[in-house]
Amino acid sequence: MNEKKEAFGRLLEVMDELRENCPWDRKQTNESLRTLTIEETYELADAILEKSEESIRKELGDLLLHIVFYAKIGEEKNAFSIKDVIDSLIEKLIYRHPHIFGETQVKDAREVEQNWEQLKLKEKDGNRSVLSGVPTSLPAMVKANRIQDKARGMGFDWEHRDQVWDKVQEELGELQEEMKNGREDAIEDEFGDLFFSLINAARLYGVNPENALERTNQKFIKRFNYLEEKTIKQGVDLKKLSLQEMDEIWEEAKKQLKKEI
Repeated sequence: MNEKKEAFGRLLEVMDELRENCPWDRKQTNESLRTLTIEETYELADAILEKSEESIRKELGDLLLHIVFYAKIGEEKNAFSIKDVIDSLIEKLIYRHPHIFGETQVKDAREVEQNWEQLKLKEKDGNRSVLSGVPTSLPAMVKANRIQDKARGMGFDWEHRDQVWDKVQEELGELQEEMKNGREDAIEDEFGDLFFSLINAARLYGVNPENALERTNQKFIKRFNYLEEKTIKQGVDLKKLSLQEMDEIWEEAKKQLKKEI
């Protein structure tokens, strides 16, 4: 424990030194750091998907630097310090885990989530919407998943998860109907409803839709790269291949890459 405290203290000292003496660090603001923080968060997300412990360690360090940086700027403004950040976090964790630090009894993780959402509302404003805590700048798929999670925390959910497939079929039918009508705005609206229902289905079956889609993205990239490499080796222009010829190589890629997994 002492080693961890010493390491964190040393990090704060280094941050103080950089803020005082480095021209780049000295001129940074919350606003200038914001986009860099988003980038670092995505790099951590990539490392997690790659299951690279070394990369996760490095990216966590980069993200921790940003947290310390924001706290340093807050201290300079006499707004808050890193101690205030940590103290408020500890207070929040204890308050939102009454089943650990209090007398509340829970039977499973879902009850923990429900208690968490209810306690969050009490912390801020009893009239505050459950969904107001979802950041507006989240990517649409991540946002949809969080919206549904929060609604579930308040008991707004299907009684049985297989009921969601009727909703998926309903939304697909409405999309197909609008496709026949050819109304572009309505088609986009129905596509959104279909995506939302599929994200809901993924959640109900314990699948993170963002991770699932990214897994498919990576699979497609590998297969398409195989397709490109194969045609290059054959001295053939990919654009001149027929769809059937591409499909034959695509199926070959699927079999080849499956062996490598």
